[in-house]
Order: sequence, then C-alpha cells, then structure tokens
Amino acid sequence: MGILELITLLIFIAAVFTLINITVLKLPSTIGLMAIALVMSMTILLLGLIFPSFTEGASEIMGSFNFKEVLLDVMLNFLLFAGALSINLNKLLEEKIPVIILATVGTLLSTGIVGGLMYFVFQQFGFEVDIILCLLFGALISPTDPIAVLSLVKKVGISKNLEIKIAGESLFNDGVGVVVFLTILNIAAAQAGVESDHGHGGGEVTVWSVAMLFGKEVIGGLGLGAAFGFIGFKILDYIENDHVELEVLVTISLVMVGGRLAELIGFSAPLAMVVMGLFIGNQGRDDKLANATGEYVFKFWHLVDEAMNAILFILIGLEMIVIKDTFSLEHFALGGVGIVVVLFARLLGVSIPIGLMSFTRSFEPRTIAILTWGGLRGGISVALALSLSEQEFIGEEIREIIILTTYCVVVFSILVQGLTIGKLLKK
Repeated sequence: MGILELITLLIFIAAVFTLINITVLKLPSTIGLMAIALVMSMTILLLGLIFPSFTEGASEIMGSFNFKEVLLDVMLNFLLFAGALSINLNKLLEEKIPVIILATVGTLLSTGIVGGLMYFVFQQFGFEVDIILCLLFGALISPTDPIAVLSLVKKVGISKNLEIKIAGESLFNDGVGVVVFLTILNIAAAQAGVESDHGHGGGEVTVWSVAMLFGKEVIGGLGLGAAFGFIGFKILDYIENDHVELEVLVTISLVMVGGRLAELIGFSAPLAMVVMGLFIGNQGRDDKLANATGEYVFKFWHLVDEAMNAILFILIGLEMIVIKDTFSLEHFALGGVGIVVVLFARLLGVSIPIGLMSFTRSFEPRTIAILTWGGLRGGISVALALSLSEQEFIGEEIREIIILTTYCVVVFSILVQGLTIGKLLKK
C-alpha cells in the first residue's frame, strides 16, 4: 500500500470507530477508540487461526506504518503544540515550581526506580538484561500522557491549580522523558562501542559528556521554542486576525520548521513545541495579547489534536497485530509485574517531590493519589520501545520483552486507569 492509501485507511477507520464509540460505547474518545482497536486486533488474530492469510495481510498493512517515525517525527510535535495552546499561562506560572520539579525530578526518580526494580524482575524471569537497558526501559515508560485524562479532569471540575499541575507536568515530562531516553541510549551505545541512531556513541562516557548532552537537548529545546514562539506571536499580532488562513499557515510552518530544525541541531523538539505553544496561546493573558491569536487558529488546532489523537490510539490498539509473535504466558506475566513496578515508581516519583515541597507550599487533598493513578502512559512509550528495534547492539530477545512489557503497561494504564480515574476524582 502507498502512503495515500495508508492515510485514507487510517482516516476511514478513525471515522468509523469514532462513530461506534459515540453511538454505542460512549466512552472517553481516546479510551473508546483504543478499546475498539484492541477488539478488532484480537478478532483478526482469532480469524487468522482459521484463515492464516487474513492475519498475514493485516500484519503486512500494519507493518507499513513505522509507528516510531509516525509519532516521534511527525505527530508528536503537532500534538504537544496543540496541547500547549490551551494551557492557561497565568495558572501555569503560578504552579511553575511543582510542574518543573514533577516533570524533571519526578521523571528522573521514576526512571531510576523502574530501572533498578526491573533489573531484578528480569533476572527472576530468567532474562539477563544489563542495568543500562533496564534504565532505558525506565526512561521510555516514565513520561505520562495527558491526552486521555484531561477531558475527564475538566468534566469532574477539580480545582484549576490541580488541573494545571496534571496538564503542565504531562506536557513537559514528555519532552524530558524523550531527552532522558536518548541520553541513556547514547550511553548504552557508547558502552557497546557503537553509534546509536540518535547521536553519540563509541566514545568514553563521562559525567561531563552526559551532562552536556542532556543540557544541550533541554536548554537548546527551551531556547529554540521561546525564540520561535516569540517570532510567531509577533507575526500573528501583526496580522491582527485580518487573514485567518495566513495565521493557520504561520502556526503550521512554525511547528514543522521548528521541529525539523531542533532535530538537525540536536535540540529537544518536544520541549520546543511546548514552549512555542505557550507563547502563541492566549489562555490567561490580557485582552490585547489574547487577541493576537485568532479563534480560528484554536479551532483548527483543536481539530488537528482530536484527529491525530484518534489515529494515535487506534494505532496503539492495532499494534497488537504487529507484536503478536512475542506473545507468551511468561511475557504477559512479566508485563503484569511491570505494571505494578511502574505504578510503584510513579507513586514514589510523585510523593517524594510533593512531600518535600509541602514544607513551603500547600497542595490540594489527594494530589498524590490523583497524580499517581492519573499518570497514564501512551503512544510515546510505545514509539520509544519500538525504536529499539533499530538498535542492533540490543539483543532481539531483550528488545521483544521490553516492547511487550511496555505494551502491557500502556494498555493497562489507558483502559484500567483511564476508565477509573473519573471515579477517583469524584471521590
């Protein structure tokens, strides 16, 4: 199938699944779509037991999608920019300390805890996985996905401060998590004496080299996003809503050019997109500044956000067809233990920073419980796990168990946590 046929098929499936969810299931959009896609995947696999060619055809079609490339190189920039546009900037600045600490310290804590615990878990299951690769798994599974939970948060009507903590942390720890993942991947490649697909490798690993790599990605991404966001805001202010189509073209250009430039010079594109979206968004600003970005721009990006999220969660559900060859009872048992480990690491990654910050500032009741259970994993984790298939220095068996464990955690988090977070919030 060509690229046009693949896009046509995805959009058609998204439209049909959305209609089924709205009329029959009536679940939150992303959760319902992924549930339908999972059912479709299992149906295809069961039919494949009778008609093997049916499953082979479906596998071939799904294999045409490079999930990692589609999400990390194309969709992620658009999704993060669209998400940041709707953030209330004043509220975010009020909660900047908790958001920054949770997105950085919390993500690093979670990465270390998951990596350390999974090192022993893998051994108990008879898999010899190097500690650096366990930390790599910790890095790819630690970023949380705000998409599936934010709509529930808004419906329940919790405080704006807690809402902005959830949204802000999720947006920023996506970027931080990707940077941590790439940093650890480069260390692992260097130890193996090869060069990774994401930068360095083959040389001596020092604290200074790691700090420089991490700093370049983070600081460079934030700086690039601020520069592009400022330029974009000034252009939109100059246009003054006289040409709404031009405003939309400007924002699309900023996302595409900014994302590509960040990749070329080794900066974090996700962080750049978040900062750029905050600059251009108008939530929480005075009337003069808010009017610089017209309503048409927000409607367009809301449509992009909804459409891409629908496609993304359908792809997550259908990805089961691609990784079916790794299924075994032992792997699923490992995935179940991985779910518990990731939730425990999330609990510590949230409670330790909040516990320390509570000496100087107050937090809403049950903040730790809500942030822990509301820390859903999503497409970024799956895409990062699948990207390990490109790393030849990682053994095939190790890649398979990491991918399947990641998939188990993501599916559990979206279906189980996503469907129950509303009840938790109401309580």
